[in-house]
Amino acid sequence: MFALPRTGRLGVNVHRARAALSVLLLGGFARCPRFSSTSNVRLPTIANRGRRSFGFALSMQRDPESIRGFTLLELLIVIGIIGLLLVLIAPAFTYIKGGNDVTGAAYTIKGVLDSARTYAKANNTYTWVGFSGSIGSNVTGNVALSVVASKDGTDLGTGVNQVGNRVDITTGVTPIGKVMRLENAHIGDTGTPQPLPSPAPEFETRAAVNVNYRIGASGSQYDSDYYFLEQGTQFDRWIRFSPRGEAVVKGGSTQITQYAEVGLLPTHGTMLAAGINPASGNLVAIHISGFGGNVRIYRR
Repeated sequence: MFALPRTGRLGVNVHRARAALSVLLLGGFARCPRFSSTSNVRLPTIANRGRRSFGFALSMQRDPESIRGFTLLELLIVIGIIGLLLVLIAPAFTYIKGGNDVTGAAYTIKGVLDSARTYAKANNTYTWVGFSGSIGSNVTGNVALSVVASKDGTDLGTGVNQVGNRVDITTGVTPIGKVMRLENAHIGDTGTPQPLPSPAPEFETRAAVNVNYRIGASGSQYDSDYYFLEQGTQFDRWIRFSPRGEAVVKGGSTQITQYAEVGLLPTHGTMLAAGINPASGNLVAIHISGFGGNVRIYRR
């Protein structure tokens, strides 16, 4: 290398050293092709350093251009497949729900009938299980149940048919519990059993019941000549239990019959969710034996 000239004066020597260093640096950089006056390369500024550092970090990740989303066509295909599956699966869920609703309603009715019969025998009186609402041709999807008992222990004359005006027995009975309501259910006629072909389902092996003793028969002619009101609801059809536990249904004539029947069908609002002729869907027939007052449920 070379030595800077010294003058003996500190201030002069410092200024000379600085001047020589400037010439050296400028001359060296000028000879470097990367830092020539015509070079496009520039020293990075603080801002550029930050950007280059961020760019380096992104380069370590996956290239954004290689990440592709769904196209509109693909999205429409997926939505179409989901919609098709819902169309295919929805009826199955509806059928299962309808079956659960009608099963729950059937066991509720059975429990009410058993309780009314037990009350009549235990208290040596007559009890009536009244049905109202969605019955026969009146499909509303809401069935009302009420249990009342005779205040004086008699049948209040309900064993004799009336000619002319119907009789209100409300003042002669006392309620046993509150009015119960069954949603998504209808009391209707489940038709005549069809045991063929053999072997027939259990539902088709039940005993045939005369239309006069089917609670769900269509037509006002199957209403009782005696009715009662409870909690603002009028009950025109009923099953009566005697102190001996015998069951009577008011039909064409008021008498004990071998079997009475409460047909139960599921509904969707005011629409039936089952068919009768031919039988389809979830159907329930609740049989009550006249002399024994025993209750049995037949399901299809």
